[in-house]
Amino acid sequence: MSDYPLLNGFLTMLWFFLWIMWLMLLFRVITDIFRDDALSGWGKAGWTLFVCVLPFLGVFVYLIARGRGMGERAIRQAQTQEQAFRSYVREAAAEAPGAGSSRADELAKLAGLHDHGQITDTEYEQAKAKVLAA
Repeated sequence: MSDYPLLNGFLTMLWFFLWIMWLMLLFRVITDIFRDDALSGWGKAGWTLFVCVLPFLGVFVYLIARGRGMGERAIRQAQTQEQAFRSYVREAAAEAPGAGSSRADELAKLAGLHDHGQITDTEYEQAKAKVLAA
């Protein structure tokens, strides 16, 4: 026989997951406090102190007073990060050797130069080997 019934196990798991959700909410609020550029340093210090000293009351008051802006700031940060990522990818692709053209395009250009007699057979083979090795 077990001294810990199934309902007690369920309630323990419920409290555990509620505690995890509470911690996630607490850290989200603290992150939002420091993410907000409109708050002064004293405002950030005050909200952080309020949330740390009286966590339940502090978090709920913060959500009531500034909850709407939390979503807007999160969206703005996600858009900024996405724009930065896209510009980095564009810059990296532009700096890559042979950017903007594939191997097939380069081989077609080489074949055209060779067919028109602008490069010799040896030069064509060397350039072709270089393109295929890249």
